[in-house]
Amino acid sequence: MPHPTSDTWSHGAHLLDSGLTRFALWAPDAFHVSVELENGQSIPMLLQDDGWYVIKAACPPGTAYRYQIDGELLVPDPASRAQQGDVHGPSLVVDPNAYQWQFPEWQGRPWHEAVIYELHVGVLGGFAGVEKQLARLAELGITAIELMPLAQVPGERNWGYDGVLPYAPQSSYGTPDQLKHLIDCAHGHGLMVILDVVYNHFGPDGNYLGRYAKGFFRHDQKTPWGDAIDFRRPQVRDFFIDNALMWLLEYRFDGLRFDAVHAIEDPDFLKQMAARIRQQIDGPRQVWLTLENELNQAHLLEEGYDAQWNDDGHNALHVLLTGETEAYYSDFAEQPTEKLARCLSEGFIYQGERNRHGEPRGEPSGHLPPNAFVLFLQNHDQIGNRAFGERLSSLCSTDALRAATTLLLLSPMVPLLFMGDEGAAREPFLFFTDFHGELAEAVRNGRRSEFAAFAAFTDAQQRARIPDPNARETFDASRPRFPEPNEPWAELYRTLLQLRHRHLTEHLTGSRSLGAQVLGDGALYARWQLNDGSELRIDLNLSDTAMDTALPDIRHRLFDSRLETSDNPPTTALPPYSALVSLTPAGDDA
Repeated sequence: MPHPTSDTWSHGAHLLDSGLTRFALWAPDAFHVSVELENGQSIPMLLQDDGWYVIKAACPPGTAYRYQIDGELLVPDPASRAQQGDVHGPSLVVDPNAYQWQFPEWQGRPWHEAVIYELHVGVLGGFAGVEKQLARLAELGITAIELMPLAQVPGERNWGYDGVLPYAPQSSYGTPDQLKHLIDCAHGHGLMVILDVVYNHFGPDGNYLGRYAKGFFRHDQKTPWGDAIDFRRPQVRDFFIDNALMWLLEYRFDGLRFDAVHAIEDPDFLKQMAARIRQQIDGPRQVWLTLENELNQAHLLEEGYDAQWNDDGHNALHVLLTGETEAYYSDFAEQPTEKLARCLSEGFIYQGERNRHGEPRGEPSGHLPPNAFVLFLQNHDQIGNRAFGERLSSLCSTDALRAATTLLLLSPMVPLLFMGDEGAAREPFLFFTDFHGELAEAVRNGRRSEFAAFAAFTDAQQRARIPDPNARETFDASRPRFPEPNEPWAELYRTLLQLRHRHLTEHLTGSRSLGAQVLGDGALYARWQLNDGSELRIDLNLSDTAMDTALPDIRHRLFDSRLETSDNPPTTALPPYSALVSLTPAGDDA
């Protein structure tokens, strides 16, 4: 691991040779700390400057250990590289160099080739289960898989956003070396691997930092999960930056997606994070850094980050596809077609305008390239935060979904799919956890109270139907069925991605918007100039009415989303529930 920039120790247990390990714990609120081994040996740690406790001890890989705080509390290592069990069990000494890479020459792929497939490792059967899907996804045209968070959580089942040990891959999914094997195999299939990391909070069960390192948190600022993490402190910054570098350098992930950075209460931390990563990564290697950011801070996409998940685009499309306008969709209820047009031409829809709470949101984004935005029709949040986890396949017409999928996969924005999309899966993706006791009850009741403001759940009996997050069957119900290669939806995805890779990908770098035009409610067209001078145009109609418009010359038609293309392809009207994609070479004005 690289050494932190400040004069501190590296967090955690670091193997110095085959039998010697250095343990380092930042515990400024502890008076005495020792390393407690599973064989009963207790090794007092030495107090250093700035609240660090450090010791070197004869502990080979596989050694199980905990820290004892002031002779009264046994805790896992907050920088544990692996756990023996869940967050309450002992930590394990790990040899980071034990795995022998099959594809050490892998350097990644450039960002303009990105077609991302988000998945949940546990639902697919752990690291080994995900490996079984790699060949199928590569054949489909996917170029990157994105793993929902892997940090160790309480129990065996969780979305991953309740992690409390960010350095330890979830033990119920497999070992650190099995995770490396998954990444290695993905590279062998030409697939990049992105990891979703959570640096805005720790989970509610198994986090002991408040007992011996209160400085990890600041009580004057709150997040939806409690006290904000105090990124003003160098020890705290290094804890998370070194974690990001571990995933990229030791595990050879090809990129990171930073969860909910709007909840990180420090304007400089993200910039420092990106700068440190870019300094550490070798020049030829491709590493992607993407954000989830409710604040739509466009300036971050010019300061080390490649792209942001475009929730605005999703929300406008969802309103047009389903007619739903409750909760956050109410910000997109008025003029959703105009809002989608702004998304396709400028990136963000909210660029400083006030949202439903009367608060200004966003920054101007029209100067950014299309691939600064990750577009999606569904993701874990947008499905799983519904009471019953329904997918679009159950919420809108098949023709409308085909049209929206065409826009998703052939626009210059970076497309992201959620597992099961490629088969229009109807299995839900539900919110699930594995908490127990009072916390389980609080999560169950909190989940159901979230929907009290929705018209369908004003009655307590209605809310009681919402699945219990802690029930095993809630997790089991969230496994999607994957299509056979010759099924219609799989063929649609394969065809669209073949068109993207064959006609668009190499010309996307440097592409720019030529604007979007609303044709009527639910209908518009958007145009982009690609780097070879050609013009990409997508005409989209999500309404049930044909729209009169002057369509591009039929000679340049790349794709028609309708199930059966007519012998007389449309030239003067855009059919209902359709998307027509045209690619006009430079200099051809016909």
